[in-house]
Order: sequence, then structure tokens, then C-alpha cells
Amino acid sequence: MNVAKILFGACLSLCFVYGASYIALGERAKYPHLQHFDYVNPNVKKGGTLKSYAIGSFSSLNPFVLSGESASGLEFVYDTLMAQSMDEPYAQYALVAKDIEVSKHNDFVIFMLDERARFADGVPIEAKDVKFSFEMLITKGSPIYKQYYADVKEVQILSPHKVKFIFRTTQNKELPLILGQLCVLPKHFYIHNGKNTFGENPLLPPLGSGPYKIKSFEIGKKITYERDKTYWAKDLPSRKGQFNFDILEYEYYRDDAVALQAFLNHQYDWRQESKAKTWAKQYVGNAVRESKIKKITIHHALPTGMQGFFLNTRKEVFSNPLVRKAMIYAFDFEWANLNLFFSQYERTTSYFNHSIFASTGIPQDKEKEILRECDSAHLLPQALYTTPYHVPVSTGEARRENLKLARDLLLQAGYVFKDTKLINPRTNTQLQITLLLDNPAFERLALQYARNLQILGIKLHIQKIDPSQYANRVKKFDYDMIVEVIAQSLFPGNEQRYFWSSKSAMQEGSKNYSGIQSQVVDCLIEKVIAAPHRSYQISALRALDRVLLWGDYVVPHYFLPTFRIAYWDHIGMPEIMPRYDLSPQIWWDKNAQ
Repeated sequence: MNVAKILFGACLSLCFVYGASYIALGERAKYPHLQHFDYVNPNVKKGGTLKSYAIGSFSSLNPFVLSGESASGLEFVYDTLMAQSMDEPYAQYALVAKDIEVSKHNDFVIFMLDERARFADGVPIEAKDVKFSFEMLITKGSPIYKQYYADVKEVQILSPHKVKFIFRTTQNKELPLILGQLCVLPKHFYIHNGKNTFGENPLLPPLGSGPYKIKSFEIGKKITYERDKTYWAKDLPSRKGQFNFDILEYEYYRDDAVALQAFLNHQYDWRQESKAKTWAKQYVGNAVRESKIKKITIHHALPTGMQGFFLNTRKEVFSNPLVRKAMIYAFDFEWANLNLFFSQYERTTSYFNHSIFASTGIPQDKEKEILRECDSAHLLPQALYTTPYHVPVSTGEARRENLKLARDLLLQAGYVFKDTKLINPRTNTQLQITLLLDNPAFERLALQYARNLQILGIKLHIQKIDPSQYANRVKKFDYDMIVEVIAQSLFPGNEQRYFWSSKSAMQEGSKNYSGIQSQVVDCLIEKVIAAPHRSYQISALRALDRVLLWGDYVVPHYFLPTFRIAYWDHIGMPEIMPRYDLSPQIWWDKNAQ
């Protein structure tokens, strides 16, 4: 078959319906004749065990539904229609689907399935399984799927190995790629005597078509996967040099301090370090001195998104934008970075941090035009158009000035100061806020923040709960303030509805943690999704970023443009690392060579 290119973006109007074994969005694919990805070692021998860790516990083996905490590693049980390249931002290659056809009008996409594709029980993958997978995700899966696939109107089975997705709109240029990410579920596994059991038994070991299957598990404590040696796709170009360990183990620990000691005692093989102090001070012992444990930093090109204190506007106190802005001025990043984090971090200044989608300066040209279109009711502050948004910097005298500005904002919001307390005159009570935490790593930062808030007369309660309780409360938006992160993809699109739209604000389980309800934001999200070409999409995302920043919904934290990895020396890694993923799936066991 001749390998053809499908290019979107500025050339979209020139594209016609044809078949291809890969799809690229906005730029040319790197591997038009893929043999294997550059970042893998196709000659490595398979074998050995990779032991990983997780914090907390798990109660479900179904990663697609909202209820329960799903186990780590389940992504390796399933194959998707297409395989994502990890050194290109917007390219996918043949996996379950061997060919893809996209309409020149972008009103449908057809996937031709590989006749060799099999589930782990040997049953062939057919179009009926793809349709079943889509229907289960939007009807019984997490609410995110219904929004993610909202622009799909219908799924048609054209033949046993050909499935067609018809779109509601021609404007969503990302949709073929989104559908390429669809996990394929086995219809025959869930339908028995006409009854659909999908989602009913959370601890039913799943059947997939991926490189691994579950070998054993102990609820909440440990799960072990074994490599499927009959994996149907093991010789496909998009799978060569990957999934090299015979066994994957995930051990669960109650907290990260215990997990670190377990790692230093070689109870598992590698960890990605999230704490600056731990990275700087706590990797000690004979194994470190003898270089049996190695520490490396790997630079990446991933957007780092927004991590911060998310303020819940569903609560009365944070429905006032003046209070939210005061909370931002009260946070002292510079002090925290110097005194808590060994100056390892950079300040987060955008919801699309570390990417070309981050807004800068004042809006210009197309971004300004898009903002005006979505702000026809003049809801945005005029300053948004004339003044750059800056997160406060708190060095030297600026630290004291920031607290003074925060105090002034609180007075403007109607609060008064009495005996060092900030009082709501309507209720004659002190302003008190509860920060919900499930990760002890943020406790030191929270205590420093609490001291600054105390200067402003605000009492911050820090409530620490276990991860399962935390997950349940967050799903129900039962909090004043939480520490969370909204990660962003390399091609933001449909998922923005799930993060920021008015509809998602009251949708249980959504990631609209702050409860944002703004018709301007809703309009901008749709502009992003319907962007006719790449440059328009960038402008629309910058406009969305700018409006979110000016809404003061989050107290921005910080980010790290690298992965901090510690690992035992029997693990082998490729010389070339992918730019857009950490990917332990491309590592190997040196002892197996």
C-alpha cells in the first residue's frame, strides 16, 4: 500500500478522502515509512521485571468509569485505534486500525481495522467492538468521554473491519486524532445473553488487546501484569522496541516518605521525583554512593499546564473576584522557591504554561479580534485589552507591597479588620477557608501560605485526608480550595470543555475545579475546537488563557521543565529520549540481554 499523508491546518481545504497508515495534524509526519521510532532500541531482548510504585490504594480495574480508584498500569492492557508518536506533537500511526480515511470536508472519518488484530483471548477485533467501545464510553463511562466525543453524531459499521464516525460539525479538525486514541473494548466479553455487564464489576480482570494482561492483584496493595507473548501487534512498526519487560509490578505505599525508603532498599526499580527537597537531600546511602542508584534529569517539550491552589467559586467566599485576586497576591512564590524548593522551580504564569499557547503582553491582531467576537456583551474588564497580566513577584519590598494590595482588595470586597481578624460585617465572623489536601508534599507550602493569610486576618485550615476520601470530595466539589493540576496536551481541543465550560461547572466528576461559568470562556472554547487552521488555534488558545488568567480562579504555583528520575542501574534506556513523554515502556532490563 502507498503510504499517504493526511495534513490538517492551513492546507485543510486541499485535502481529499484517501487512505493512510498514519495521520498528522498541522505538520508533516516524521515517519512516512515507519520501521520503528527513533527513540526505541528495536534490537533489545525482552525479559526481566520492572517494579514501579504508586501512592494510596486502588479499588477498581476499570479505568473508564467514574466510580472507584483505578489501578496503575491498566493502560497497558488496551490498544487504541492508532498509536501516538512520542517525538511528534500531533502524529499517530497504524495500530488496531491499519488505514484511516478522512473526508475532505472533515465530516467523517473511516478506520480500516487490521485483520490480524486480536484480543488476548484470540478473538478477532472487529468494527462492532469499536462501535461498542465508543457507545460504552459515552453512556457508561466517566462524564469526560461524553464531552470529549460530543462532536460525533453517529458510528456506522461498514463491514466487519471498517467503521465510520460521522461528525456533527466540520469545524472540529482535531476529531480524527481524538478518535484515533479510542481504546478498543471486547463486546463479547461484556455482553452475555443480551445483558451488558460493562462497569458492573469493578474488580473483574479486564480483557484487552494490548501488550500486557493482569497476572495477579491484591486490592489496594499490589497489581502485577505479565507480557502477552502472543501479543498480536508485537512486530508492528509502531510497537517495535517497546514493552520489553516480561513482568510489570506496581506496589502501593501509604505515603511518599515510606515509598522513598522502599526505593532506596530496592523494593522497586525507579521513581519520578516530585519534591525538590527530596531530590536535593534525601537520595543517600551506599547504593547512591556506589552509583547503583542513578539520578538524571530529562528535558522535555511538554506543556506543563496549570498547577495551583484552585479556588472554588461555587462557595460564596470565592464568588467575589476581589477576594480571589487577594488570595493570589498573598502567595509568596519567591520565598517558597528559595526556602522550600532549593530554587529548582520556575513560576507558572499561564494555563498553557511552557507552550506556544501561553498568552503574553497585550492581545494583538487575531487574538484581539477573537476576544472582541466572544466579548460582544462587554463582560471582560477593559484592562484585559490594554494591560499585560502578571502574577505577583514578591522579592524585596514587593513582598510587603503585595500584602498591602491584598488587604486593599479585601476591604474593597466589603470586609473589615477587627483585632487582627478579617471580618465579614454581615455575619460578624472571621473569614475562614479550608484547604483540602491528600498529598503531604504540599503541607509545607500550605503552612507558609497560611502565615501570609494570617497577616491579612484570614484563618486557613489545612485538612489532610486520604486519597480515596479526597477523590470523592473533589468529584462532588465539596471543598473551598484544593491543590490540583490541569495538564494540557500538545494539541488542546475538546477537553477544554471539561476543564472550563459552564456546563462542566456543575457536572460531577469534571475537572472544572474552580466552577468557572463564563459565556466568554464558553465561546473561546468553541473557537479553539473549531479553529480552521493552526495559527487561528494558537490565537484562540492565547485568548482563552488570557481570559482565564484575568478571572483569578487559581493561585498559580510553579513548574519544572524536566523529569527528575532516579533508577537502579540494571535498567537500560535508549540514547535518544522522546521529547513528549517519559515512557518507561521503551526501557529494558540489562540483565535480560
